[in-house]
Formats: sequence, structure tokens, C-alpha cells
Amino acid sequence: MGSGRSTVYRANWVLPVVAPPFRDGAVLVDGSGLIAAVGHRAVIDPPEGAEVVEFGEAALLPGLVNVHSHLELAMFRGALEELSFRDWILRLVGGKRSVLEDGDYAAAARWTALEAIRAGMTTLATTEASGIGMAAMQEAGLRGIVYNEVFGPDPEQAEASVRGLQERLDGLRPHETELVRVGISPHAPYTVSDDLFRAAALLSREEEIPIAIHIAESAIERELVTRGEGDFAPGLRARGIATPVRGRSPVEMLDRLGALAARPLLIHCVDVDDEDIRRIADTDCAVAHCPVANAKLGHGLAPLAALLGAGVRVGLGTDSVASNNRLDLLEEARFAALLQRAAHRTPTLLSAPELLRLCTLDGARALGMEDRIGSLEPGKDADLCAVSLAAPHVKPIHDPVTALFHSARGTDVTFTAVRGRALYLNGMVSTIDAPAAERRMEEAAARLRELT
Repeated sequence: MGSGRSTVYRANWVLPVVAPPFRDGAVLVDGSGLIAAVGHRAVIDPPEGAEVVEFGEAALLPGLVNVHSHLELAMFRGALEELSFRDWILRLVGGKRSVLEDGDYAAAARWTALEAIRAGMTTLATTEASGIGMAAMQEAGLRGIVYNEVFGPDPEQAEASVRGLQERLDGLRPHETELVRVGISPHAPYTVSDDLFRAAALLSREEEIPIAIHIAESAIERELVTRGEGDFAPGLRARGIATPVRGRSPVEMLDRLGALAARPLLIHCVDVDDEDIRRIADTDCAVAHCPVANAKLGHGLAPLAALLGAGVRVGLGTDSVASNNRLDLLEEARFAALLQRAAHRTPTLLSAPELLRLCTLDGARALGMEDRIGSLEPGKDADLCAVSLAAPHVKPIHDPVTALFHSARGTDVTFTAVRGRALYLNGMVSTIDAPAAERRMEEAAARLRELT
């Protein structure tokens, strides 16, 4: 994956994550794309024939890990505003069914990959129905997991839904690489029956496939699970699908069905209590925290401090631009801290070093990738990004990590590399035909506007 020759990257600040930041640092990457050394530039001599890249007034750190996104939904940015959650979903599904084609999703996935690279993200976990993100991520040179969604709120659909999912997996798994893996995602309690949750969890465990589930996202989801009522219930009953009480809470329901035993990535977990958190921790499930999308859709704020205090593996996700509008993990981290501090009325929650871990090593842990990425250590893959600290909105710099998360923005990223391969440098993403992706995505967006 590397360039074939060694490269030394130098910056005014290096942020290893597992050690304090230090000035005038350097990272030596060998020709195979692995980190060979991390230290002060004075002690890292470039090997013969090595390239030296100077970033100057910047922070060099591990590539950012986005644990929840939807690559295929770029054309919906700004199209689903000020809607109730049920109406938001119906408008999204209606647009996908009525006017979108496979080529639209492919272009959207490329566009989202381009955005991610420009914002310093090197690893993405994407949840999608089309499966198109796999080709887009491989083309872009990114690392990640493509969770294939499966739906079926009617228990009688479960067998057919799993059969269709298995067929898609059989088509995608031969194309897995060291960087991009395939996973599955039984979508959510309002689109997945108990039988389908059981079957998907069994498939995940038997075939050792990563699994992700949208869970405990909203109050109306809880109403459906705990009372069989709420905004989702009438639509299901109109289709002849019963809405019985399914559990004390959405998380308890998953535990009862054996889904937590598959150690899924639990996406959102806004509406959880102490008992739910205990179950999540006891089963060693990870959580994708998406504070901006949760706030924008009016769902509320996940108890991040309690989850972290219980030892739950938590990473940050942007969700889709259909619900967030931006793809900026630095901003996501800042929002995470500010919202938690506002909710708890304390200025001390989520320090800058904790935010750095959430965006890097903790995200890697949430996806089971911490042995390869998430920190700058010899032997790990050289997934890197550099963030300029030279702009007026960043200066003066008293602490580089504080500057990174409370002053800098995703647009300050100047360099992104995955396993030693430079994807973004000198203002250019080298792996994606941006004009072609933009044209097709804009065409799809125009069709969506006509529909609405």
C-alpha cells in the first residue's frame, strides 16, 4: 500500500494519542506503509532516498475514524429539513424509491468519500442498503466497514430478508480487502422484526461478520418497543403488521433476542438508562455517538459521560449529510463536548485529549481495529492526517490539542494518508474524479427537488 520508499513527515506538532503531544516532531513511514518511528525531527534521520514532507505550522496525528456514516446519501443534504422523525424517514425512503438509481448512489458515495478524505478521515463505517460504498471506498483508498442493511418489520419476511442479505454478502465478500470489510445491519426496531434480529445476529456470529444496529435513537422508537404505540405503530398496523410490546427498552429487547451477544456496534443510544448501559457494557458492545444528527433531528443527547464511565467502547460518527449536513469529525467532537458540558452544567467534561482519543484510538476500538490504527506507534499502519494551525481563527496556540478541537475545522486539513498512501495533499484528492461525481450527484438532487 505504501509508495515503495520511505517518507518522513514533519510538523510543528505531533500528536501520538498514546503519548503527550510534542513540538518539532516527525513520523517515519517505511515503504510498506507502516510507521517505522515517531519522535523529534532531530533524532529521526531520513533513510537514504527517503522523501521528506514538511507541514510546518500544523498538527500531525492519526487519521480520523468516523464510526457511523451513510456514503450513499450525499444528494439528500439540505433536502430533509424541519421534519418529524417519521416524516424524515418517509421522505428519505420515498426519494430513494421514486427517482434514484444505482449510478446515483455510486456518485454520492464517491462524493462523500471525497469529503471525508478532505476532512482528515481515513476510516469510515458506512451503513447502507445499496452496498455501493464498498467500491467507492476501495476506489478512494479509504479504510472501513460497509454494513449492508436488511429490513423486514413483518416476522413472515424474516426468512426471505435473510436470504436476500446472504445473497448480497456472497456477492460482496469476495471483494473484501485488507482495508475494506463487509458487515451487516438489521436496521432498527421499527423496520426489523424480532425474528429478523435473531437471524441477523446468528448470521453475524456464525460467519464472524461485523454487525451494526440503529438503536435507542428516539422517543417514538421506545414507544413502539415498550407500548406498541407511537408514530410508527399506525403505519405498521395499516400493513397488517402487529405491534406488540417487545421489551422494557430497545436495548433490553436486543439482549432478549440474542443480538447483543453478537457484540454489535450500537448506533445512537440516545434513549438509554442505567440498566441499558449496564447491558451494553456487560456484553462488550460498542456505541457510535452522533451528537449533531441527534440534536438536529430533535432526539436529544446520548449519556456519553455515563457510557464512558461504564467502560463502553465509544467512537464518534457524523451520521449522513441528510441528517447532519456536514461531514466534519473535528466539529462533531467539539459539539460532543459542548453539549455534554451544557447538559451536565460543568466545564470539565470531555477534555481536548479525550476528544482526540474519541476521534482516533477510541473509534478504532469501537470498530475492532485498534491493533492497526488509531495512534502513532511503530508497527501500526500509517493512517495519518495533518491539520494546519496557521489560520487566523486558530491563533494564538497555547495547546495544540485544544486548538485542534476548539479552533480548527475540517477545512484546515491539508493531508490525508491511508497505510502510507497519500490521498490528499496540496489541495487535491488524488483518487477520485470529483467533477464526474459532482455532476451525477447534482442530477440526482435535481430529480429529488422535482419530486418534492
